[in-house]
Amino acid sequence: MPDRARSLASTFAGYFVLVFFALVFLYPFVIQIAISFKTEPDAAANPLSPIPDPPSLGGYERVFSTDLPLWLGNSLLVTVALTTGRVLLDSMAGYALARLRFRGRRALFATIVATIAVPGVVLFIPKFLVLNQLGIYDSYTALILPVIVDATGVFIMKQFFESVPVTVEEAARIDGAGVFRTFWSVVLPMARPALLTLTIISVQGTWNEFAHTLVAVRDPALFTLPRGLADLVSGSLGKGTQYPLKLGAAVLATVPVAIVFVVFQRYFVRGANEGADKG
Repeated sequence: MPDRARSLASTFAGYFVLVFFALVFLYPFVIQIAISFKTEPDAAANPLSPIPDPPSLGGYERVFSTDLPLWLGNSLLVTVALTTGRVLLDSMAGYALARLRFRGRRALFATIVATIAVPGVVLFIPKFLVLNQLGIYDSYTALILPVIVDATGVFIMKQFFESVPVTVEEAARIDGAGVFRTFWSVVLPMARPALLTLTIISVQGTWNEFAHTLVAVRDPALFTLPRGLADLVSGSLGKGTQYPLKLGAAVLATVPVAIVFVVFQRYFVRGANEGADKG
């Protein structure tokens, strides 16, 4: 009985700690949502209160008087294009590094992995110079092309493809399939967990991408959602804090990617674990 009581106490303490830190983590999001439903005076007087008094939709009404619909459209376009490109190109690169034998393969993979550790800020000036030299600065092409291949995605796909039994590919080649046909029709359908993981990472990363847009575009008509929200926060709206408007826009920006993660999180965890186990 003492052992059982000790076990229950330990379990209770563990859950208590988890719930406590979960609440600490979620509280800023609760405040964000609460302020978006407050009036301007209430938001200024009681910024940390989770209860709007009185509730108001004024912030959301004013959000749609800004360029938010344009930013949403740009973010959707860039996210779809980049996610599609990354899933295809990262998969092809990962398969080539996992299965094709060529001189310098290990060095190439080591270089790709090493780029993950490079801080993005050190690439700002080189990116700008390259985009300007190619004549694609301040365009949708500049938002998409330089980041259409992702080192993390290549790493994930390579690790997964190395876990696929070679005998599956050998059987396909005996039946007359070439390298690309084997990859596209045999191996790629088996990589669904890794593809879903890569898709979720790409959607979240692209939707929230801000740093790249700073050096890729300056035309407000090309701003994505993070760049547009930064413009709002920096004071383009004029006088006043306007917290309900700003946090209402932030809520609208957070909801789509949060839904994607909640719906597909089990695939994300499964794919990540499988890559770790097999790597």
